[in-house]
Amino acid sequence: MGLDTSHGCWHGGYSAFSRWRTQIAAQIGITLDCMEGFGGGRPWPSSEQEPLVHLLNHSDCDGELEHQHCAAIADRLTEILPGLPADDEDGHIGNWRDKTQLFIDGLRLAAKCGENVLFR
Repeated sequence: MGLDTSHGCWHGGYSAFSRWRTQIAAQIGITLDCMEGFGGGRPWPSSEQEPLVHLLNHSDCDGELEHQHCAAIADRLTEILPGLPADDEDGHIGNWRDKTQLFIDGLRLAAKCGENVLFR
């Protein structure tokens, strides 16, 4: 059992998604374990300041990313894409950049269609 999203953003294990989000957060200077909702007490930056908050501070098993936020999230992921490691040493994600590009492509499709990205 794992996480599937609409628009082809993600298909894989919950643990892989968690590790991917942890890596994304680290790229922008956020340690997820220190954040509210992840065991820490540090408040989140505003989503206007950091669009990735919509993705990072989100359930990993249900809910949706609103289509109004998808383009900004995709743009920000595109900015950090070159800084991601090429391969996952544990082998559960594969190529970090390829996995992130799939997420970006799905977000762009959802934004174009005016549809939310569904987590299920």
